[in-house]
Amino acid sequence: MSKEPDFDAVVIGAGITGMYQTYRLREQGFRVKGIEGAPDVGGAWFWNRYPGCRVDSESHTYSYYWSEELLQGFNWTERFAGQPEVLSYLQTAADLMDIRKDYIFNQRVRWARWDNENSYWIIQLEEGGSIPMTARFLFSAMGPLSAPQMPNVPGIYTFEGQWWHTGRWPRDPDSNFGAKIDFTGKRVAVVGTGASGVQVIQEMAKVAKDLYVFQRSPNWCCPLGNAPLSQAEMDEIKANYEELNNFCNTTLSGFPHKWIDKNAVDVSPEEREATWEDLYQGPGFRLWLGNYKDYLENPESNALVTEFVKKKIRQRVKDPAIAEKLIPTDHGYGTRRIPQETKYFECYNQDNVHLIDLRETPMEQVEANGIRTSDGKLYEVDVIVYATGFYAIRGSLSRIEVYGKDGKSLNELWREDGVKTYLGLMIDNYPNFFTLVGPQNGTVFCNIPRCSATAIDWNEGLMNFVKEHHVKVLEAAPEAQEEWNELCHELLSHGLIGKVNSWFTGVNKNVAGAQKREVLFYAGGNQAFKDLCKDIEGDNWRGFLFDGAPAEKLGEPA
Repeated sequence: MSKEPDFDAVVIGAGITGMYQTYRLREQGFRVKGIEGAPDVGGAWFWNRYPGCRVDSESHTYSYYWSEELLQGFNWTERFAGQPEVLSYLQTAADLMDIRKDYIFNQRVRWARWDNENSYWIIQLEEGGSIPMTARFLFSAMGPLSAPQMPNVPGIYTFEGQWWHTGRWPRDPDSNFGAKIDFTGKRVAVVGTGASGVQVIQEMAKVAKDLYVFQRSPNWCCPLGNAPLSQAEMDEIKANYEELNNFCNTTLSGFPHKWIDKNAVDVSPEEREATWEDLYQGPGFRLWLGNYKDYLENPESNALVTEFVKKKIRQRVKDPAIAEKLIPTDHGYGTRRIPQETKYFECYNQDNVHLIDLRETPMEQVEANGIRTSDGKLYEVDVIVYATGFYAIRGSLSRIEVYGKDGKSLNELWREDGVKTYLGLMIDNYPNFFTLVGPQNGTVFCNIPRCSATAIDWNEGLMNFVKEHHVKVLEAAPEAQEEWNELCHELLSHGLIGKVNSWFTGVNKNVAGAQKREVLFYAGGNQAFKDLCKDIEGDNWRGFLFDGAPAEKLGEPA
């Protein structure tokens, strides 16, 4: 006789996605328990407390749009909120959902194993002793940027000064801010010039005696266009939330930016230049996601906008040699996620800021008092900040061993066969396991709070179907997984993003075995993903197996 599990569902993660999924499951009547490694809610916004950390989506769009009470009750103070305010928003949302009572905090999942006999998941916690918990369904909501990655160089732990990774910044226990650390007059090294690096460099340049920027891969950074939000502006936003939400639902990625319905190559140089000058100033991703509709598909159009951004960098950086080092040479504008900045390039005009180009002299090792490069030079510093990002999209899953029906680890399967999923939500051979904001999902190339809700709201209907029909085992049909994988490959092949090494395509130079491109996201856009999911639901949950049978055959004799 099979045993009953402790819970109907376990959700891993208490960030934006995890909290909402846990809330929806609870409201549906499921016995649900959340697991979170931090002492409180917030996910990425709990851990990333480094100086300068802020959201690159417009604050009022980076929200739980499904809650009218939260939309009307919370006042954003900046167009692009800083980390303390974003965390405050998520804490307010947690209070509204009364979600903390459903979580175990300060715990991480070590492994999860599917039990064929009992048709549930056995979940071992890091600090759980010898007795694991069990759940019929398991939801991974760990986020696409939650597995910090250090550089692959020796000696990191030999450094005798202070050092931190931006994704695990020390916190002030009495506030939502980072720990009160004074960098004034110190020699600071920042390793990395991605989104986090750009933000922290801007702040360190203001106070450090000497700031050494160790850059391996320059990025196409553009002005954020941040500004305070007055109460009058906030009141106007609140009065127009419905219209704003409806508009964001029609855009590719849930941001308030839409393609110009023209091709860059079809307009005059004067018109292009004037348009790009306007878009470049922001706010937000206007140049990236509000550009001419062909520039991420047509190499000629992409080359034109790339030259425009090159020109802007050269205008802003006084030393021509330094400017050239800050210009990417291995990818065109927009083919990787664009870091947003506020006077970032002007930092390199300061006497206290020094750029070390790791393409010329790679980091050789970290030593007790600094960083040594391949030319033998030792850069002596008091503090090292590793802004080296994350093992993105699949990284958080790679740090948990998830064993399927045949006992095979998901990590082993994906190493052998590459990433394959159905809708980016389920994986053949791993029943009752949902990968929210995971590989091949429609929510990765997206404004996360808005797009993850798309999947969660749709999951509600699927889980209701499971509940109503007393289904114990929900699976992705193998043929449906193959079709989805082919579709993701086809969509990505049409654009330039799929032809570039980035975390969008699974390449991470600091991770062993992550140097080969993979298709890690659905490139059709949020609205197309919604429409497709609606079509699948209307077609008897096409591609899913319920206790081994398609929905239309439920209840038929075996």
